[in-house]
Amino acid sequence: MSIYQSDKAPEPVGLYPHARRVGNLLFLSGVGPRVKGKKEIPGVTLNDQGEIVAYDIEAQCHSVFNNVKDILEASGAGWRHLVDVTVFLTNMKDDFGTFNRIYAEYFEDVQPCRTTVEVNALPTPIAIELKCIAALDF
Repeated sequence: MSIYQSDKAPEPVGLYPHARRVGNLLFLSGVGPRVKGKKEIPGVTLNDQGEIVAYDIEAQCHSVFNNVKDILEASGAGWRHLVDVTVFLTNMKDDFGTFNRIYAEYFEDVQPCRTTVEVNALPTPIAIELKCIAALDF
């Protein structure tokens, strides 16, 4: 078993690695749109209580996909290795169309299996998080 941390992706918000390899499978921990070393989250406006008052799902999508790419690369993998992506959205009705369009730009040549679910909230004030599995050595 190997554990991987990316020096480009944002720091985890808890005690877990960016990724862990078991056999030929690479499991990524939940990846959001935060940026390493910054408090501001791309596309998110917070009030004084830290609650979301406005957000841009497009900016968050691009940021989360870049974070996934950084973690894959730090783990010796790439987009072509992705086999399964679970997507968590906090507002399926308003955001799914934009998310789906942007997802197609990044995953057109790979097409991993995908499940998209709506959740009430995520651990940080974000609107999207991805959970990915990659298969290596194939």
